[in-house]
Amino acid sequence: MAKTIVVKQIGSPIRRPEKQRQTLIGLGLNKMHKTRELEDTPAVRGMIAKIPHMVQIVEEKG
Repeated sequence: MAKTIVVKQIGSPIRRPEKQRQTLIGLGLNKMHKTRELEDTPAVRGMIAKIPHMVQIVEEKG
């Protein structure tokens, strides 16, 4: 079973650069307080590292 992480959007994409908005969409987030369970890969961790002010890791599973 692969490791997964639960990511929650805590910041608004309003008045943010387009790259940050696209990163949120790439993570599957687009509304405040929405959560997604994603596979824990270096690519996902890198995307989270680019926008730490807008997302929060809620839980690490597995």
